[in-house]
Amino acid sequence: MSSEGKKLFNIIILGVSFMFIFTAFQTCGNIAQTVITNLNNTDFHGSGYTSMSIIYGVLSASNLISPSVVAIVGPQFSMVVSGIFYSLYIAVFIQPTTWAFYTASVFIGIAAAVLWTAQGNCLTVNSNENTIGRNSGVFWALLHLFFGNLYIYFAWRGKTHISESDRRTVFIALTVISLVGTVLFFLIRKQEDTKAPGDEDSTNEILGESSSAQNKMMRAVAAFKKSITLSFTKEMMLLSVTTAYTGLELTFFSGVYGTCIGAVNRFGSEEKSLIGLSGILIGVGEILGGGIFGLLSKNSRFGRNPVVLLGILVHFIAFYLIFFNMPNDAPIAPMEGTDQVAYMIPSKEVAMLCSFLLGLGDSCFNTQLLSILGFLYSEDSAPAFAIFKFVQSICAAVAYFYSNYFLLQWQLLIMVIVGFFGTITFFTVEWEAAAAQAARGSDYSSI
Repeated sequence: MSSEGKKLFNIIILGVSFMFIFTAFQTCGNIAQTVITNLNNTDFHGSGYTSMSIIYGVLSASNLISPSVVAIVGPQFSMVVSGIFYSLYIAVFIQPTTWAFYTASVFIGIAAAVLWTAQGNCLTVNSNENTIGRNSGVFWALLHLFFGNLYIYFAWRGKTHISESDRRTVFIALTVISLVGTVLFFLIRKQEDTKAPGDEDSTNEILGESSSAQNKMMRAVAAFKKSITLSFTKEMMLLSVTTAYTGLELTFFSGVYGTCIGAVNRFGSEEKSLIGLSGILIGVGEILGGGIFGLLSKNSRFGRNPVVLLGILVHFIAFYLIFFNMPNDAPIAPMEGTDQVAYMIPSKEVAMLCSFLLGLGDSCFNTQLLSILGFLYSEDSAPAFAIFKFVQSICAAVAYFYSNYFLLQWQLLIMVIVGFFGTITFFTVEWEAAAAQAARGSDYSSI
């Protein structure tokens, strides 16, 4: 197999592995709060929102050290160990206890930081400036084949209460699915280090580098220093506003919106199964966006800005429809659900359309962020992606925390404000990157 063929193979395996792990984890997050409110065990006092807040809070802090971890143990082993911790978190729901639930939340936060730093590392190592857009799209489309939600839709159809048997069956299956994705990481093929022996830099990302303990420690320290340095650059600070928005909307579509749907009593006996259908349509939107804006990026003559503009417009439409369709107390409704009405009688069709729009808009932002980070920081990908996940996860943690208390209208307003400014800052960085590339005489439109 040629070098380019091997790199594309690695991207596909990376995407498929993440597909299995995150079809399990995202399905888990999508139904967690609904499952918890239906628990018969009075000794369990956990909250799905609080758990996710812990996960993303720990994730954000762990991103300070994740480049060093990846530099020491390598991206492949980092992803394998992280995948095991994802599986353990999901397994907690088979027989949940409060202490195990929150302890697992801490560990998966650490694992997630390492996993996503290693992912950005692997994506960049197997790409160049001409293939980073395509590879980002391939990865993003594969990542969001969330077939776990399809099972939720059919298994919970017509149910208004989730029994202990229902819960155990679902989470045993999700645990096995996550483990399958973890094992697939072993199929990623190592790339040879092409740097000259005297070069010193943060392309500490090549799979299969020197096993010298001293060299690894030096690389770890260098990666940490590089993370600190990059975080204060103009481009990274501007992109951090965009990244902050992706953290807020990630929380909303992956945890809050499904809970809202499951709490609307006017949806009748389908309210629980609609959570699964919502997750499916979010995945369809993600896959469509990843395919169109990632795979076809080589044919773009206008760069990344039009895609991001489409993303924010799609999200604003979705937020407007959700505001009109969903009861204001839906995110914090009790186990009995809510009978309130917003500005229209709650419509299942509108709710599902909004799910699709949330996924499509999210893919617009994330494929372009992955692409521009891989382009701007091709030599410093591990620190750059660590900063990306640091900002995204700390904002997701804050959003999960306030989701315990804020009514729907305030959550939507926060996303509208941050999303608007995040779009402006992305435009600024993209224009500067295009100008710099044009000055070097390269074809920027092919990126």
